[in-house]
Amino acid sequence: MRILLTNDDGVHARGLQVLERIARTLSDDITIVAPLEEQSGKGRSLSLTEPVRLRTFGERRFAVTGTPTDAVMMALAEIMKDAKPDLILSGVNRGANLGEDVSYSGTVSAAMEGALAGIRSIALSQRYALSAPGEQVSFEAAEAWGERVLRPLLDADWAPRTLMNVNFPPVPAAEVKGIKPVGQGLRDYGRLKLDKRTDPRGFDYYWFGLGRVPHTPVADTDLEAIEQGLITVTPLHLDMTHAPSLDMLARAFA
Repeated sequence: MRILLTNDDGVHARGLQVLERIARTLSDDITIVAPLEEQSGKGRSLSLTEPVRLRTFGERRFAVTGTPTDAVMMALAEIMKDAKPDLILSGVNRGANLGEDVSYSGTVSAAMEGALAGIRSIALSQRYALSAPGEQVSFEAAEAWGERVLRPLLDADWAPRTLMNVNFPPVPAAEVKGIKPVGQGLRDYGRLKLDKRTDPRGFDYYWFGLGRVPHTPVADTDLEAIEQGLITVTPLHLDMTHAPSLDMLARAFA
């Protein structure tokens, strides 16, 4: 089985090292193509107004000067064009990708690009407990449970053009409560926080921040389930059509 690894935290990220160790429990045929620098929050951004350069960091280990989408495109169109991957793994992201995060996430977007190409693709993310842990993020749950999550997915019957979004809770491996398939949640948009500051020349600038929000006690979505110490597995699909609205629009334009 040929596996392509990528991420949005950059080719030197700790989470990518964790992902490689997980992937090597499944296969020895591993190729890494990741962004050269961190690209968190870039979503499905594609570089169209500037060139993308390819750098080599070892045997079958590459970086692109672009986004996660660029990395997957480069892998499929150039590096692995004669031997396409059977599986694409993106992550392990430093931080969760839950609820509406998936529309911003470079980690999930890389998996979306793989799904668009008809390749089984899985995004993996490790939530952390502290609001600003710096380099102290623990990937213990992801490393211990990664293979246990992936093997059943490899044997499952996937619908076309779908991808899987996996999130690991911020607890020691022994405290993980299990694995739960759940739907995508949705937070209150009001969690956005702006940190306004002033530079030395007197001009204002802003940091975007995202506050925590309360969750219900029932583990019906990824947001709730991960609060209970569960690993969440959410199937996502590329067709964003809201089918129930088609009849309404047909009547509106009749």
